[in-house]
Amino acid sequence: MRHFIFLTQEGLTRSPNNIDVENLQVLGTASGDDEKMAFENFIKENDYLQDTDYDEIVVMEIKDEKQYYFSLKNNV
Repeated sequence: MRHFIFLTQEGLTRSPNNIDVENLQVLGTASGDDEKMAFENFIKENDYLQDTDYDEIVVMEIKDEKQYYFSLKNNV
């Protein structure tokens, strides 16, 4: 089973200091044998998205599920 993340460029995100930022928004993740099956599973698992105005969704495969954390403030 392969793992995928679903993103959109539609909409805005608000930064911690209340500034609107145009960026990618993570809509969620799902698994499947390929991108299409994962997308179908993603829609089934997140049926509330049908009630939103999101339309253009980008899917990217996740190599593994390891997570790494970094800080912009402590990077100097």
